[in-house]
Amino acid sequence: MFDSFYEATTTIFNQSIQAWKESGKKVVGYTCSYVPAEIFFAADILPVRIRGIETEGMDIGDAYFGPFICSFPKCILQLAGKGKYRFLDGAIITPGCDAMRRLDECWRKAGEDYQGIVPPFFYYFDVPHKTLPHGMKWFQEEIRYLIDFVQKHFGLSISDEALRKAIALYNQGRQMLRELEEIRTRADVPITGTEAFAVTVAGTVMPRDVYTEKLGRLLESLKTRPPVSAGKKRLMVIGSISDDIEIVELIEKNPNALVVAENLCFGVRYEGNLVAETGDPVMAMAESYLGECTCPRMFGKYPERLEILKEKIAAAAIDGVIMQNIRFCDLHGSEHGLLERDLEKAGIPCLKIEREYGPLTDTGRMQMRIQAFLERISK
Repeated sequence: MFDSFYEATTTIFNQSIQAWKESGKKVVGYTCSYVPAEIFFAADILPVRIRGIETEGMDIGDAYFGPFICSFPKCILQLAGKGKYRFLDGAIITPGCDAMRRLDECWRKAGEDYQGIVPPFFYYFDVPHKTLPHGMKWFQEEIRYLIDFVQKHFGLSISDEALRKAIALYNQGRQMLRELEEIRTRADVPITGTEAFAVTVAGTVMPRDVYTEKLGRLLESLKTRPPVSAGKKRLMVIGSISDDIEIVELIEKNPNALVVAENLCFGVRYEGNLVAETGDPVMAMAESYLGECTCPRMFGKYPERLEILKEKIAAAAIDGVIMQNIRFCDLHGSEHGLLERDLEKAGIPCLKIEREYGPLTDTGRMQMRIQAFLERISK
């Protein structure tokens, strides 16, 4: 049941993407959860989240980015330079943070030295930092510009009706992910955190109709699956980009630990937000994608993010929160300091871990800190 989700989550060019390409259809990658994937699905183009797994070495990433920057965009550039993303017919770069904004410049520059690594459709999709009326109007315009560019580049038409159908399909998957999240809040949890995270990440790289069908069958199977939560501490993992299941696996290698919730850049934090299925589809996507403010890149919304987190912690009966962020991630690194202060004050134990993105090279150090944290919350 989980094999297809694991395969999609742990490989860059997974079987679903291969099958899509073999059918002669286009694939476009995007780097940030603020890009409405529905636009591409409505155009019969496969949208896939660009990731940095399978990175070996960092000679290209270091050459164009330098040493003092988050390793996630460096891993993406490294993979692009090695030709791992040549299957993309297009790529969209978004300023989730300054490091990701620079990926646009560095990828284009590296393309002068490594021929063929810049996809034919290479687009910078801007996202405002505020949800005030002028920011929402700006974001709607950005979505319309993106739709226009896609139509012109690929020679197709994206109708409002096609957008609404794509929104409805994506909402179906979102409802299922929310159901999965609810199942994990129960006293008897039938799925490990590693399995659940693999299922969630797979949704960002598989054709949505295929994914939704598989997710429906998984939810049905969980009704009769025995619980795995007995005697374990219930943990939540939060923080920056994390699309690699290894960090959750590392936590759950401890026999008394179970991850029952996440609040990560990849995951239900974004995938669980519904989009209105009536009215202007562009306005509906803008209000949903920008309006939730779940990322610390959004100005003035910390109190809202704290309250959302507290509600999830209470719903899942969390014993402790593990905060992870990639080294040099200023956004999450700074906000974790505030969250640790406020959650600890509310009686919720927290552990902060700073790490490099990519292969877990310092697992010993992290495991030691996780074990010490588990000892603390077991007293």
